[in-house]
Amino acid sequence: MNPVQRTEVVFNTEDLLTSLCNSVTKVLGVATQSSITYSGMVQRIHKTCLKPDIGCFVLFDGGFSGLVILNFSAPAALEIYHSYLVSMGMAREDLANSHTSDEVGNVMGELMNQVLGDFTSKVQRELHTHILQSQPKMLVLSKQVVLSVDAHLDQPEARRVTFYTARNNIFYLELATDRTEFVRLYDFEPQEAPNPDELMEQAAAQQAPAPAAAKGGGDSDTDALLRSLGM
Repeated sequence: MNPVQRTEVVFNTEDLLTSLCNSVTKVLGVATQSSITYSGMVQRIHKTCLKPDIGCFVLFDGGFSGLVILNFSAPAALEIYHSYLVSMGMAREDLANSHTSDEVGNVMGELMNQVLGDFTSKVQRELHTHILQSQPKMLVLSKQVVLSVDAHLDQPEARRVTFYTARNNIFYLELATDRTEFVRLYDFEPQEAPNPDELMEQAAAQQAPAPAAAKGGGDSDTDALLRSLGM
């Protein structure tokens, strides 16, 4: 009999990029309660840049190293910012109307942190490796400033993907990472993503106080004392 041949499964840069893009659409879609989509075409680029109107970059290191940049147009940033806070119950008239507002930058930084957190969690579950991310840095840039970010990669590969908001405003994701491939050595089932609602329910059940004794179901110390006194 011929020996059973192992099917080689390779996870490369494009697969990492697809996983990252799915984290962007998932997190921003849930946060804004709207549709976030990305182009089916990816660009090979030679360098990554922060560009107007709002740029964000995150470095990650560990099992592999890389850099993620998101460049938002002002309309895209404001749409995501407004949709996110309105979905949380805030009044639209109380929100900032300029992409240069510190509040817009803080909210976008929070959302980017959630995106990268979702991505790093998937890497750990699906690739059985671990990466750490830096705190997202949001910068409001003028039209004259293009800032190149050097991630100190040995054999860098860079990609750019175009994203669209529900109102067809555009933003871009750029990924730079070392040229690397993950090859599956043996078959395994990726761990399922934890359900936040179930985790919260379990934590609440563990912290819940013990139920009080039903009335008439037992004697308290006071009842026993009164009965001993014939009362």
